[in-house]
Amino acid sequence: MKMLLTKKFAFEMAHALDGYDGKCANLHGHSYHLEVTVEGTELNSNGMAIDFGRIKTLVQSVVINRFDHALVLKKGSPLASNPNTFSNLIEVPFNPTTENLLIHFATLLEPQMPIGTRLHGLRLAETDSSVAELLL
Repeated sequence: MKMLLTKKFAFEMAHALDGYDGKCANLHGHSYHLEVTVEGTELNSNGMAIDFGRIKTLVQSVVINRFDHALVLKKGSPLASNPNTFSNLIEVPFNPTTENLLIHFATLLEPQMPIGTRLHGLRLAETDSSVAELLL
């Protein structure tokens, strides 16, 4: 048996794409919507593969609390040259595209998955019509 459970989250984040020839090279923000899908293979004595509250706590501590209302820039970006300008600047070793953020979030979450579960996939929407999905 395979059971998939999905929990939805929302957070605000700003970014700019270094070296990109388009609007996203400018500093801007999005109201992101993240869906985290966890796979479980067995139900516990309460009839759950994993408690939704446990998924919520995990994702909030690893992703949401860190990235909500943050500015995410590629390390070495000219915008990050004075880190004291921004109170919540996160520098990452990649351009903070939706696709790269999904991969990064997966690497943060996967090691934290409880025994008997695994991270199945992530969906990240930066707008209502622009969504990326990572299946693991």
